[in-house]
Amino acid sequence: MKFGVSTFVTDDGIGPAALGRALEERGFGSLFVAEHTHIPVKRESPWPGGAELPRHYYRSLDPFVVLTSAAAVTERLRVGTGIALVVQRDPIVLAKEVASLDLISGGRAVLGVGAGWNREEMRNHGTDPRTRMRLLRERVLAVKELWTKDEAEFHGEFVDFDPVFSYPKPVQDPHPPVLIGGAGPTTFDRVVEFGDGWLPIYGRGAGGLAARISELRERAGRRVPVTVFGVSPEREAVEDLAAAGADEALFNLKTAPEDDTLRDLDRLAGLV
Repeated sequence: MKFGVSTFVTDDGIGPAALGRALEERGFGSLFVAEHTHIPVKRESPWPGGAELPRHYYRSLDPFVVLTSAAAVTERLRVGTGIALVVQRDPIVLAKEVASLDLISGGRAVLGVGAGWNREEMRNHGTDPRTRMRLLRERVLAVKELWTKDEAEFHGEFVDFDPVFSYPKPVQDPHPPVLIGGAGPTTFDRVVEFGDGWLPIYGRGAGGLAARISELRERAGRRVPVTVFGVSPEREAVEDLAAAGADEALFNLKTAPEDDTLRDLDRLAGLV
């Protein structure tokens, strides 16, 4: 099983370049970072993780700036979003951002995607929460067309454009893997139709993980890769994920200043 970390990179924690170097030096295989463009002051949507929204949600940097910075100072570290809020992003711009990251990193980009939980946030981007899953589907499909076609076009309910040139193309063939976040009743529908892997949060709506992984792979008719993020830094958690058939564990790395983060990474490295 592979090992990486999932975290929020903020303006008051360790910088992305220092984090990337530290991860690669300690043998971690990947860095996945979260995204929130902003947090509305008046918030009605409940946070799935509990009552009080943690500070790092308000302070997160743009994920593609973070990942580019980390990729520039590393050679092997895979750099991914966990997750990119695709329903708040223009698909043409997103396709170029990820393809550019894949080119600059030499084929190390991963696109973890989801629709998000903060309805006020997505409404500020002009997204209707009621149709966000259909919007997510079309935007991911459009991004894949832009990555793989010399003259790409897409005509859907929400995304509509005639043939365009979109470069650069990704280094990875046919494109960077798209991992579908979530663990709801329709998540596997999305993984099977347009995902290259599943990206559930450890312990959140993904109970009976071994059975769910088996179900997903049977439905898909292929061995769908499974990356679990937000994993507790405990040996028992690692052993459970390995037994369940997961391919990669992303340890939850709390957001902290550089010295504190390096000490936390030293402890996590003992589990790798």
